Amino acid sequence: MSAAELSSRTTDPSAGARWLWPLALVLLVLLCLVGAAALPWAFDYPKGLRIPAQRWIGAFVKWLTNEAAVGPIRFSDITRFIAAVIDVPYRAALNLLSTGFLKGEGSQAIQLLPPIPWPAVILLFGLIGYWVRGRATALLAMGCFLFIAIFGQWQSAMVTLASILVAVPIGVIGGLLLGIAAFRHPWLDRALKPVLDLMQTMPVFAYLVPILILFGFGPTAAVVATLIYAMPPMTRLTTLSLRRVPSEIDDLGRMVGCTRSQMTWRVLVPAAQDALMVGVNQVIMLSLNMVIIASMIGAGGLGFDVLAALRRLDFGAGLEAGFAIVAMAVALDRLSQAAAVRQRSMPAPGPWHRRHPYVVAAILIVTTGYVAGHFLPAVRHYPEAWELSTSAFWAAAVQWLNVNFFDYFEAIKNAVLLNLLVPVKRLMVGLPWAGVTAFLAFAGWRVGGWRLGLLTGALSFLIAATGQWEKAMITLYLCGISTAIAMAIGVPVGIAVAARDRLWRAVQLIIDTLQTLPSFVYLMPVVMLFRVGDFTAMIAVIAYAVVPAIRYTVLGLRGVDPRLIEAGRAMGCTPRQILFSIRLRLAAPEILLGLNQTIMFALSMLVITALVGTRDLGQEVYIALTKADPGRGLVAGLAVAFIAIITDRLISAAAARTRERLGLTTH
Repeated sequence: MSAAELSSRTTDPSAGARWLWPLALVLLVLLCLVGAAALPWAFDYPKGLRIPAQRWIGAFVKWLTNEAAVGPIRFSDITRFIAAVIDVPYRAALNLLSTGFLKGEGSQAIQLLPPIPWPAVILLFGLIGYWVRGRATALLAMGCFLFIAIFGQWQSAMVTLASILVAVPIGVIGGLLLGIAAFRHPWLDRALKPVLDLMQTMPVFAYLVPILILFGFGPTAAVVATLIYAMPPMTRLTTLSLRRVPSEIDDLGRMVGCTRSQMTWRVLVPAAQDALMVGVNQVIMLSLNMVIIASMIGAGGLGFDVLAALRRLDFGAGLEAGFAIVAMAVALDRLSQAAAVRQRSMPAPGPWHRRHPYVVAAILIVTTGYVAGHFLPAVRHYPEAWELSTSAFWAAAVQWLNVNFFDYFEAIKNAVLLNLLVPVKRLMVGLPWAGVTAFLAFAGWRVGGWRLGLLTGALSFLIAATGQWEKAMITLYLCGISTAIAMAIGVPVGIAVAARDRLWRAVQLIIDTLQTLPSFVYLMPVVMLFRVGDFTAMIAVIAYAVVPAIRYTVLGLRGVDPRLIEAGRAMGCTPRQILFSIRLRLAAPEILLGLNQTIMFALSMLVITALVGTRDLGQEVYIALTKADPGRGLVAGLAVAFIAIITDRLISAAAARTRERLGLTTH
């Protein structure tokens, strides 16, 4: 054996010593068998040693609100000023799309100018679609907004669109500037990574209370919450895309004498424009995902309609509002994707109106709409007589299911509760925090090295040390069972459709709709059919989290080199052997990433299912919101974020090792 081989074997934690895994499991089982009587501290973290993070965070937020100041200016005055600045473009967008320009307030208000008529808004989005790609995209965008109008969701949709039109530009600009700064300064990039991880993994409910305290109740506070949720992908993609700009372009800019500013804005950013537009698309989609939660702090719009339908268990009304969000998401998604790949061309020479024909067309559409709306009320407001509704149908369908199949639903629920959920819950709650922390640290070391082991062990310890261990185990039990069932459904479906293009297109349409449907909509039918409790939460989580399981399985199977499959056939492999020994094995890294995303979806949905009676970290976050307790909410939210980070790092490291073992690592 050469020295290099000996060195790699001794430094690679994955090489040899495979007996350590069963040894670690045996030690964990022995610790469980010894029981709390012999080692009580290993099962119940000592109360006297707990970290009072909840009290510290509450005191810090109180200090920020009442005492913190920059010179003579209080910090709360700064946050209220920021809210007032954000409110200006929001009110302008709201006036243009929903309320019109008013003079006065309340019942005494006089409308000086009505909002843009609904046909003009539809035609404007059609014009944008035609500009970015062509007729098909224009018709799709117009059809989506016409769907919203037909089902009576126009007014609420325009309120939502107003907040999106404000949040997206701020999120894009803020993420772009942060990403450029991180690209220029490696120390800032290292400092931002954990912050961005927390912003993306912490439940939104957890930081609603501090936002309410600092920015007040209303649409501007909702915009701030949306920015915290939607900005991290733009920041990450900006840094990543700037690093991937070919070195030849960078060298050319330096050779012609570009300054640092010119290199950034005239060389690097234009060269990375296509990738940056993907970030814009992500900001739009995440902003739409926030509309329901934002409605809890005053945003209104479609999110408020879904939330109100959930409160009165009106599945039909909630579904219609949810599909209106889906329609808006589809339109904005297709428009932003088309803009990302649009070929830029030089404007035609001549006068201004020839150089900017689309701007002229937009002005003509709005002007014509206002003139027609002045004479035709049906143009100014979509007539109620033209509206359709399926609310009664869905309500009757759920009622019919309840009347005819109630006993079957109850039998299924009780069987799953007694034979699966309750035993697993008791097992998870009874696990010793010390043993689980040590096992996770060992797992991190084995799959990713000592740094990952230190990270997973430290985060697990912090969950226990802040008094969140029992609720974290309940969260893990629900997340684990839901993820396992979602993968058991998603992987076979992905296998079935991966090689069938027509079937995959149909399934893709369904899962795209499921992914853009607001998570709250999933709660209504399961609550009406199964009442509240852990079983209801599990069904809702499975329905929401099955999408990435299907998508990543198809992605992995379609990415297998066809030459390897042909080689297997030439060697006489049966279809079963080709599937299990070649296709699934080579697709394993992508399927692992799908498992990772399924867990992330399940964790995000579990916070929402606190509304149906779960007793986990999600309920802690929701109780903190109702009691305006920022410390309690942020500590529970951090525990959820720690679980997500541990899972993400372990599975990502395992996927990387699998790719390396299969020889799929790209250099």
